[in-house]
Amino acid sequence: MNISQHLQGDKSIWGIVVLLSIFSFLPVYSASSNLVYVVGSGSVFGHLLKHVAIVCVGWIIMYAVHLIPFRYFSGLVKIGLPITVILLIITALQGTTIDGANASRWINIPVLGVSFQTSTLATVVLLGYVADYFAIRKEIQVTFAESLWGLWLPVFLVVGLILPANLSTSVLLLFLVAVLAFLGGYPLKYLLSMLGVALALLALFVLLAKAFPDAFPNRIDTWMSRIESFSGDGDKNSNYQIERAKSAVAVGGVVGIGAGKSMMKSVLPQSSSDFIYAIIAEEYGMIGALSLLFLFVLMLFRILINANKTKSFFGQLLILGMGLPIITQAFINMGVAVAILPVTGQPLPLISSGGTSLWMTFLAVGVILSVTANRQPTANESMSNPLAELSDEA
Repeated sequence: MNISQHLQGDKSIWGIVVLLSIFSFLPVYSASSNLVYVVGSGSVFGHLLKHVAIVCVGWIIMYAVHLIPFRYFSGLVKIGLPITVILLIITALQGTTIDGANASRWINIPVLGVSFQTSTLATVVLLGYVADYFAIRKEIQVTFAESLWGLWLPVFLVVGLILPANLSTSVLLLFLVAVLAFLGGYPLKYLLSMLGVALALLALFVLLAKAFPDAFPNRIDTWMSRIESFSGDGDKNSNYQIERAKSAVAVGGVVGIGAGKSMMKSVLPQSSSDFIYAIIAEEYGMIGALSLLFLFVLMLFRILINANKTKSFFGQLLILGMGLPIITQAFINMGVAVAILPVTGQPLPLISSGGTSLWMTFLAVGVILSVTANRQPTANESMSNPLAELSDEA
């Protein structure tokens, strides 16, 4: 049986995603020893089986989603947005620990015995909503007053609910919304005004957090410590993670020390998630690290190419809204591991261990594949739009 016959959409993206997720078994298996011998959680083989199971479920999600005609996502994101806001509120109101660990980004579901990171779902839903907002209004001049209620109120509500627990995700999400708004034809002067408002609100939040530290324990101190560590002014304890990551990259050299032989995985916190790229660089060297970077760059090119080829404006914005977060998050994770960027807590998409973040990544890829499987516009969509014209001129 030819499996490719059942896979619709861009075959290159299929290949890249499957290759990256299969490769993830090796570094996750290796880095999981940190959880076993340092944290005392389960067994290394048990962590590998869990990761394999999560990836397999992710493949099912991706396959199922890619079979849905992408025009249906217009209605799904409208339904999903209020549900997501409710989940974010519940996450903010529930306790900040699960089994003694900081879990302010997670919602605990006792009935199912699982935890769910609501910000990852919020990213997919909100960017889909923004894509739909501009696709519907592509033939209409968007007014500033109307956009305040239809666009920015949902955006600031979602970003504001994520902000107290996860600064990096909220800033990244707002940046991606701004990119989609610009591509959607939103006037630049309005966009800059709203970004100015966002900065003012962030400054206000910092002042309130400083004034009422019990309401947001350790959040501002954590952010400042990470920034100071990156600039070289932080103390040795706050700089611990990045120094161990740099050591791992240095030890790896050009060809690496071999699969499973990492020395830093036992002393580097979050070695199977946030800093897994450093472990990959240590075990597979510069060759392995650059090969991984190449695959993400190739995926970026395929995303841009498919966006240009898609004749539906909604489809174009949907591809970019689902694809750019994956690539941006990957570059940020790699930048942190090699000390180009301060510590952000962003995992490496399709590689890092985890449940929710992996599943939402596969869901986003499924949406992209759905669009690439049928690039033609729907009956009520115009063939003329800015990105298609740009593609034609190129």
